[in-house]
Amino acid sequence: MASEGWYQRSFASCVLERRNKRGCRDIDAGLLVCGHGGGMARFSQAFCERMASACSGMEGRFVKMIVGLGNPGDEYAHTRHNAGFDTVDLIAEEYRANYWKSECGALTAKVKIDGEEVLLAKPQSYMNTSGGPVKQLCAAYKLTPNDIVVIHDELDIDPGTIRVKFGGGLAGHNGLKSIADKLQTKDWARVRVGIGRPPGRMPVVDWVLSVPKKEAWDDFVQGAQRAAEAAPFLLKNGLEKTQQKFN
Repeated sequence: MASEGWYQRSFASCVLERRNKRGCRDIDAGLLVCGHGGGMARFSQAFCERMASACSGMEGRFVKMIVGLGNPGDEYAHTRHNAGFDTVDLIAEEYRANYWKSECGALTAKVKIDGEEVLLAKPQSYMNTSGGPVKQLCAAYKLTPNDIVVIHDELDIDPGTIRVKFGGGLAGHNGLKSIADKLQTKDWARVRVGIGRPPGRMPVVDWVLSVPKKEAWDDFVQGAQRAAEAAPFLLKNGLEKTQQKFN
């Protein structure tokens, strides 16, 4: 398995390749875990309970946390379902995160955005059980649901576009369902990266766990880049201004 550092550099390289009109289309997608349909929930509570002790005793108060959703492992890298991971990697690069740390069942990095401490997080317990690591991180860093922004893929939004919202429905997304269940509320900010619906009768699981090809890759990268701009903007400017600028 490649290192997490490789994963971050890989997506940044793909962005550069997109700018050079080459794209990055050489990664095969697996068909194991899907946040829209069920399965793999067996990793949730046990995984996070094992990580709980690692989260105790942390010091420091972070103003906000940006969470990108996805599935860990090379087989899921740059799939549509990992739009949240890729977006957070772009934010980490833009704000010069020094390194990624494993804690509370997530990979985390610390950055300063407009002078404020922000925690970036990528839960590693698979999409369907993202809520456990998010809850543990909130407890460890004394964050409330109002302090977090969740970035995720969404089928009902066109590729290359994003939508920003606070609270409301979960659009059948099991990663969001898991977070809502663990935090006991739906009231947190979301940056929704459009991936569109699959063509014809293609199963949703195959669509979300596949790497976009050709022009679809350009749209995917554009959506991630736009989301990487929107999330920090949201922290500084609030929901209304962010919706006016990005929705």
